[in-house]
Amino acid sequence: MAAMTKEESLLARRFVDLSRQAGQKDIVVFSEFLNINELNIFKQEIPNLYSGYEIFGGYELSERQMIAFIPDALCYTWDYPIACLKVSPVNRKFAEELTHRDVLGSLMNLGIERAKLGDILINEEGIYVFCEEKIAGYLMEGLTRIRHTAVASEEVHVGSLAIEPRKELVEGIIASNRLDSVIACICKISRSQASQWIKGGKVFLDNRQILQATVECKPGELISVRSVGRFRFIGSFGETRKGRLKIQYEKYI
Repeated sequence: MAAMTKEESLLARRFVDLSRQAGQKDIVVFSEFLNINELNIFKQEIPNLYSGYEIFGGYELSERQMIAFIPDALCYTWDYPIACLKVSPVNRKFAEELTHRDVLGSLMNLGIERAKLGDILINEEGIYVFCEEKIAGYLMEGLTRIRHTAVASEEVHVGSLAIEPRKELVEGIIASNRLDSVIACICKISRSQASQWIKGGKVFLDNRQILQATVECKPGELISVRSVGRFRFIGSFGETRKGRLKIQYEKYI
């Protein structure tokens, strides 16, 4: 784990405080939505917690997630205060092809803090926005246009969702399964640049920050690169004439 900044140290103490509140009040206490780096900071604080915990973001493969701090002697059932909005164009015939950035920009223009929002998924059926339950009504009322496309929102039941991020299968060639080699391939950068990103704390394997470029990637591991995206390393399937590895990976769109 890289040395924490002042803001990260404050966040770490915040996690311990939320855990303490859960234990003292005998209630489930929730964090806001956390990004992958913030979740990694939380994991460093697990030995210092005063309660149990669970992590969830609304669906199985969520990237932005909320922590529930759970007291040991809890005697009531509870649910995450997470809502999911399905956002659809009012008229598909005139709808633009909208991106994650377009949707996020429109939401932020409503004065919403990023920590109040979870993942934003886009597929053929529509746009899915995960958010804190208490702001769902405000978003449905306020989000009427994304770029030039008129949209309408409806709340869908989180428990009934079976959605995944869009992804594409990509092939590449690497010298070895070392993390710096894999990052260089999937991010289209030099190996030295990949090594700098890893040492700078930008790369995560299965949501764990990795600082060593020599770590080997294993089939099935989820690779997250801050400010770039997420990938699933599938593995190698042969060699080139020069002995380099042919690999496949999934790129989440």
